[in-house]
Amino acid sequence: MEISRIWQWLNLLVCVLLLVKSEGSGFVPITYLEDAESKGAVCLDGSPPAYHFDKGSGEGVNSWIVFLEGGGWCSDVSSCLERKDTRLGSSKQMDMQSGFNGILNNQQDYNPDFYNWNRIKIRYCDGSSFTGDVEEVDPTNNLHFRGARIFEAVIKHLLAKGMENAENAILSGCSAGGLAAILNCDRFKSFLPNGARVKCVPDAGYFINVPDVSGTKHIENFYNGVVETHGSAKYLSKSCTSKYGAGLCFFPQYVAQDIATPIFVVNAAYDSWQIRNILIPSMADPHGSWKNCKENISNCTPDELDAVQGFREDFIKALSGVQNSPSKGMFIDSCYIHCQTGMQELWFNPDAPQLANTTIAKAVGDWFYERKPFQHIDCAFPCNPTCGKPVLNVKAHPEI
Repeated sequence: MEISRIWQWLNLLVCVLLLVKSEGSGFVPITYLEDAESKGAVCLDGSPPAYHFDKGSGEGVNSWIVFLEGGGWCSDVSSCLERKDTRLGSSKQMDMQSGFNGILNNQQDYNPDFYNWNRIKIRYCDGSSFTGDVEEVDPTNNLHFRGARIFEAVIKHLLAKGMENAENAILSGCSAGGLAAILNCDRFKSFLPNGARVKCVPDAGYFINVPDVSGTKHIENFYNGVVETHGSAKYLSKSCTSKYGAGLCFFPQYVAQDIATPIFVVNAAYDSWQIRNILIPSMADPHGSWKNCKENISNCTPDELDAVQGFREDFIKALSGVQNSPSKGMFIDSCYIHCQTGMQELWFNPDAPQLANTTIAKAVGDWFYERKPFQHIDCAFPCNPTCGKPVLNVKAHPEI
């Protein structure tokens, strides 16, 4: 009986290893940027920033993807203290390995345009989408608000490791990392060689400013707190802040038109995280009457679905700064989902979501290499059969 059980475990291990080998880079080890501490470029708890790096090869040796990890934000000392001793506030708590899939996959069959590029995932531990920079550290809580310094320190480190010779470069990221890719897009380009083709591909980072179902400006107030706590204003668009103030300029809809670097927005019009946390946050639904609808919008009552469809309409209006530029692209599907470029089954698979008979990977690749422009907004839910089952991935993107 014991031998039989051992064989079962060995067979399972072999299957897992074969799956990793066939569908992705496997697990990429972590690198701690110890030198960044002297520059004050540290996580919330003062530990050094970290990243994972899988080197490119062949024709991709001078092409680079920098992917920014997501994980929400903290808007005051109390919420930042809650993150301080977790992987979202300390590199001491991060996993030693990270799986690379989707846009970071190193297999041509699963990532045809970018598989042999240098691929980097920068870990997220500052709580401000890599925008904060406060010099003072309160000795009573020892919190460091230094997200912008982390971004600069890691990018300069990568330049010294070969990115200074980049011919192609993409700044991407998911959720709070997708927002960071938007807010830091032009800044990223400024570090790269003048002749390089540099573009940005934010995923699920286009958070919009709408009141919740109770009429409260929950997300606007929250972002105001993030910007004030982290001292983010100096790293936000000056053109935007002069018109709207710093808090609103944490929202992509107010800064998109000012971004000079080509940018491709990947987002669901029914972003599951935004519907759960911006449209219907728990404080606006104290009795949980929206619970079934939030779990799956197929379960919404007619009145609830009207509110969800209204969110989609607001989302499309907020894209005006992207729609009006030929250098910008977008893939806005009608799936109830959050983050798609890092998940293999959504990025490039036979049953991946499609718009205009095109997967996200194909759309981004065609746009990046200027083979074909791509600006498509899906029809209203539930019209797209390629969306399949909802993939919420809520645990990776905490509530605010």
